[in-house]
Amino acid sequence: MHGEVRSVPLGTRIIAFLWDYVIISGYIILLIGISYLIRPLLAPLFTTNPLLAEVTGFLFLTLPVYLYFAVCEGSGSHATWGKRKVGIMVTGRYGQSIGLGSSLVRSALKFAPWELAHFTIWHMVLPSDYPESLIYSLLAVVYVLVLIYLISPLWSKNKQTVYDLIAGTVIRYKN
Repeated sequence: MHGEVRSVPLGTRIIAFLWDYVIISGYIILLIGISYLIRPLLAPLFTTNPLLAEVTGFLFLTLPVYLYFAVCEGSGSHATWGKRKVGIMVTGRYGQSIGLGSSLVRSALKFAPWELAHFTIWHMVLPSDYPESLIYSLLAVVYVLVLIYLISPLWSKNKQTVYDLIAGTVIRYKN
């Protein structure tokens, strides 16, 4: 596992994420089915105010997806189901296991734009005390972060995203 990093192309990483999105989509479909059954109980959580809607959405959607990535990539397999399918894994710079702590940091950075997008959308949809200019500025930050995340592997020596650089992680092919 140690030694030279054989760079994983961005396309391979995207394919791995699309495989993982099969699991995420299944989870979302399950949430939709459950929410349909208990709609009267859930409706106040998403219509009262933006903060409650954001926290509820985070607990039901973002947190489980975040933990899926963090736990899988911090485990002995060093990979989510999608990464395992395409033969890649997340390691430290020198091939070492990143462990759960680094994996939690990496995943938090990875999903920060997603959660920031949820925050801004809830404040656009429900009455909010935040000025419209702030909400639209934060939405612009989301797009800038996503763009940086997508292009950073193109100029990084080891094809690392910004969140990989910060977390000290590398995507490698399994040996």
